[in-house]
Amino acid sequence: MATQKNTAGRVGSIAAGLMLATATLTLAARQRRLEEARLHVKRLELEELNSRRTALAHQQRMHWELLSMAIADPSLGSVIDTYDKNIPAEKRRQFFYANAWYVNLFHLYRSGILDQEELFGRLREIFQSPLLREYWEASKGQRATLKESSDEARIGLMVDGLIKDLDEADTDEWWVVGNPPPD
Repeated sequence: MATQKNTAGRVGSIAAGLMLATATLTLAARQRRLEEARLHVKRLELEELNSRRTALAHQQRMHWELLSMAIADPSLGSVIDTYDKNIPAEKRRQFFYANAWYVNLFHLYRSGILDQEELFGRLREIFQSPLLREYWEASKGQRATLKESSDEARIGLMVDGLIKDLDEADTDEWWVVGNPPPD
């Protein structure tokens, strides 16, 4: 009788060991599949980010090409001209060029090449130009049409604040004026 109990105990121990080993293998397989799924999701996210950056780069090239055409040929510029008609044609062409500079910085920010602090610094620099400030004032109607929650509207408000800070600064050291908003 003792031998039967001892044998039964061994068989039970072996069975429990096999069940534990099977559970461990099953758990390891699940963890491996979960990690593979995580890696797959990460790859898809990186592919999406790359596609987005590629699309933004293409958009920036197209914007520049279209603006270049408008700058070179005033008759084409009139197609997109929403500025006050009392502004001379040469000044409007300069505004198109100013827009190209601003949009270039905006795209650098949106594509992740510049962070918000770097964008702020570059904007602080280009808005030293009186012509850029004239352009900004002349284009406020265009910005008023933006969805308030958009990146463009948010950056536009940041520029408005920056220009105000620059105008009110008690220093000629423009590079220290204003504080970039946190990302």
